[in-house]
Amino acid sequence: MDVRIIHFYPDLMSLYGSYANVLALKRYLERLDCDVTVESVLPGGGTDISKGDFFCMGAGTERAARAAMEDFARYAQPLKAAAGDCAAMLFAGTAMDLIGKTVKEADGSAYEGLGLASFTTEHGKRRIVGDVYGHTDLYPEAVVGFMNKCGVVTGVETPLLTGLDLGFGNGKERGPEGFHWKNVFASQLTGPLLVKNPKLLETVAAAIYARRGKPLPVDRPLDRWAEQAYAVTEEQLRLRAQAK
Repeated sequence: MDVRIIHFYPDLMSLYGSYANVLALKRYLERLDCDVTVESVLPGGGTDISKGDFFCMGAGTERAARAAMEDFARYAQPLKAAAGDCAAMLFAGTAMDLIGKTVKEADGSAYEGLGLASFTTEHGKRRIVGDVYGHTDLYPEAVVGFMNKCGVVTGVETPLLTGLDLGFGNGKERGPEGFHWKNVFASQLTGPLLVKNPKLLETVAAAIYARRGKPLPVDRPLDRWAEQAYAVTEEQLRLRAQAK
């Protein structure tokens, strides 16, 4: 199966594992015998959204995210159409802010997001940093990650993580986190999210296959190093959460 990954603004929005998420998915799909092409979209460049199988954007500074949005806005309608048609998408870190309705800055200014979802992000002067241990309805295993943000998100009706045992969610400590709709996965967690969470990586790959009307192959690749790293992280964060 030929798979086309469209990676938005890899240099501008490249903090905390943006490339790692793309490479992890590419390698996973290649182990399934897919022929994977990664297309990088640069500001002022262009791409044919209708030909994409997976769309992603990583984290950047708040200033970089606003600069990215100035170019990203022109893809609003085709991306909304692709999302409605169950295309797989991942927006991590500050990229999640951009798919909402509005982003309000700490200085009082504001700008419109993509409008793929109706939530609002408000940036403050306090930076929220820390580990996260949460749960999703997509599968039974816990989700682990790291938070480094200054945005508070309100208005999310369908979060990616339904609750946290450790860390700050969209709008409060141990609250729901991220956004999920059809095959759109979004989280303010930064870092190599798909590397840290092998089950989420598998879920994203399954979404790509499902859009083609195919199930994931029964014999799937197992990265024992990633599985072992996840097991260690999950155990340590679970113990920390239980101790609170």
